[in-house]
Amino acid sequence: MTDNNQQNPLESIEDWEDDLLERYPEPATTADKSKEAYRNYEAPARDTVKEFYRLNHTHQTYDFVLEKRDNFLKFDKKEMPVWDAFTFLNQLVDDSDPDTDLDQMQHLLQTSEAIRADGHPDWMVLTGLLHDMGKVLCLFGEPQWAVVGDTFPVGCAHSDKIVFPEFFEENPDTHNEQYNTKYGVYAPHCGLRNVHMSWGHDEYVYHMMKDYLPESALYMLRYHSFYPQHREHAYEHLMDKHDQEMFKWVDLFNPYDLYSKVSTPPNWTALKPYYEDLVAKYLPATLKF
Repeated sequence: MTDNNQQNPLESIEDWEDDLLERYPEPATTADKSKEAYRNYEAPARDTVKEFYRLNHTHQTYDFVLEKRDNFLKFDKKEMPVWDAFTFLNQLVDDSDPDTDLDQMQHLLQTSEAIRADGHPDWMVLTGLLHDMGKVLCLFGEPQWAVVGDTFPVGCAHSDKIVFPEFFEENPDTHNEQYNTKYGVYAPHCGLRNVHMSWGHDEYVYHMMKDYLPESALYMLRYHSFYPQHREHAYEHLMDKHDQEMFKWVDLFNPYDLYSKVSTPPNWTALKPYYEDLVAKYLPATLKF
């Protein structure tokens, strides 16, 4: 396998999000499709997604997560206004992707506008705008499997509810007695605040925003890719009562992320004054990355 394939197993970073829609389709569109059809991971079209998860599950170890946290949570790579950050993020657009011509900013606007249309608080609208900002990790040289993908706890046994669980056989932690038991390095119902999650854009943007947004927003940011829990309920044994209560916000947010994509781009010229005021209300003039 070439180094290039190791860095970019997906044809586009958006392929992971398309895969989520196949696994968790919008309920209103699922009446004539069997449950088994949603998790068909053997179809040839899914080869790049399968390779993505092979790399993700092989390399997302407890030590790897600690290393990435130490590197990136210093936020010493770049400093810029949030609007420059969106421009930076839009460099991730893949012109070869035949399924969408929407850039990252347009997806974020669609998410936030859907939230706003339903009358939710302005901090939740802002959360929709910011939730994928952590994907700028790709532009700092991080491979896709360390930026996107379903997230899961490290430092304890991997649930068989995680997509492609067979690939964890190649993960060193699977064979380490310190990490391969049900609780691993954690205690029963210790609370997710004490649990290290696999590294990616969720964890990164959570730490970037934790001083600026309410806790409900931070749960949305940190766990919006934690599908093994908020869709499969695989890690109840690590969650405490506070997590259970806060995950109501994660469940509320998830459909806006998955199902708000439409082919018509938002009218940024008309929306710009509202979002400039909203960002200024909650965030400083510049953000550190």
